[in-house]
Amino acid sequence: MSEYAFAAPTAAESRTPLLAALRETVREALVITRRETRDSLRDWRILVPILILTLVFPWIMNFTTRVAIDFVEQYSATIIPIRLIPFGLMIVGFFPITFSLVIALETFVGEKERNSLEPLLGTPLSDASLYLGKLVAATALPLLASYLGIGAYLTWLYVTLQYVPDWIVLLQILLLTTMEALVMVTGAVVVSTHTTSVRAANLLASFIIIPMAFLLQIESVLLFWGNYNVLWFIIGALIVVDLIFIRMGIQTFNREEILAREVDEINPKRLGAKFVNEFRVNGKFSLRALYFSDLPRILSTNRLPILLTAAVLCVAFVAGWLYAAQFPMPPSLLQPLRVQQDFASNAAAGNMTFLPQINTPAIFMHNVRTLILSAILGIVSFGVLALLLLMVPVGIVGFLAAELASAGTNPLLFLTAFILPHGIFELPAATLATAFALRAGTSIISGTRRGERGGFINALADWAKVFLFIVLPLLLIAAFVEANITPRIAAFFFGG
Repeated sequence: MSEYAFAAPTAAESRTPLLAALRETVREALVITRRETRDSLRDWRILVPILILTLVFPWIMNFTTRVAIDFVEQYSATIIPIRLIPFGLMIVGFFPITFSLVIALETFVGEKERNSLEPLLGTPLSDASLYLGKLVAATALPLLASYLGIGAYLTWLYVTLQYVPDWIVLLQILLLTTMEALVMVTGAVVVSTHTTSVRAANLLASFIIIPMAFLLQIESVLLFWGNYNVLWFIIGALIVVDLIFIRMGIQTFNREEILAREVDEINPKRLGAKFVNEFRVNGKFSLRALYFSDLPRILSTNRLPILLTAAVLCVAFVAGWLYAAQFPMPPSLLQPLRVQQDFASNAAAGNMTFLPQINTPAIFMHNVRTLILSAILGIVSFGVLALLLLMVPVGIVGFLAAELASAGTNPLLFLTAFILPHGIFELPAATLATAFALRAGTSIISGTRRGERGGFINALADWAKVFLFIVLPLLLIAAFVEANITPRIAAFFFGG
């Protein structure tokens, strides 16, 4: 037998099955896309509004723009027309893509009501092909109408005003329009796969269209102020949201569940029982088993979010330090740090003009409220806001350390005196609470496969166990140290 008989496959050979599977998925998705597009083109209730918004609305917007320009030029406000036209481009492009939301809401639940879903789900197409095919079909026609509307608006602007927009601004408007359409469609398809009626899907659509309306207002402000560079950050954020919704949709797509679901029902009793059962070992609650078995296992299996949160804290501190270097305080305000000898007693008595009363209960309750709020915001934002709330105070500490270093104060001594005594307890507690809030938020994105429940409930129970049995004791110790020991250490090193 040849010595090469059992040789490992080459990189090209190993990529071949993956590329073949990807091509097959795309081919199958295009089959669904062509079917859905033909159905949309046959429906005059979809075509007529799109044609009106494509041809008539740009003309109305062009007429309004010319009237507004003629009016403001009477008062020599020449900057307003320059900012008004990009705003008009964005509005002309946004209105046609709103129809993509209506089409996307009909993708699965609409076919179920028309009794055409079961034959479709019975085809030998993969779940990814079905999902992506529906996604592209719901996006293509409204997005094409949006591009045509923008083109018509630009044509009329050139004919009437000889105006040609900056290509960077035009590219940003096109990318924003595309990303907003994808966000609405991907979110609506997720809604359509998890509802039992078109009515319910339309009601849930408000959770998509309202945030998009707020985003449109933010973009309008940026366009009128001329802050075009900020639009790149919005485009990047929309791309991230698109990827999250696509992953969430494919991950939670389940043919059997879509067909079997008749009534949307939430069983609080069953969910509560499942949550409480997470605190039991072999059917009973055991504090010893919790501390010596369950919590070590939870911490070990969640190393990634813990390490990620710790890394984010380091980034926040460095960012605060660099921000201080970029925006230094006036030299008249830069003085070496000094505190009064009675700093500790004044802090405990609440005699500080810039600080609230420093005592153990007040500090403890403040930290508990902050971390609970961080967990709630983390859940509704897929973990993002939990990280941001933790980054803010750490970034401020980095900023102050850099400013004090510029004033001649040793930053390591400042951190040792003011942060380290209680920080060795408070920072690990905040890191753990934020890490498990991050995990709970991301569990919503990842979902569970094949109808299995409890991913979010398990993550929430793990957060509760870590918060109650690790974070709260650490916060209590940190609050005591911060109220009674840290002021004395600060007065010892910086008393003057």
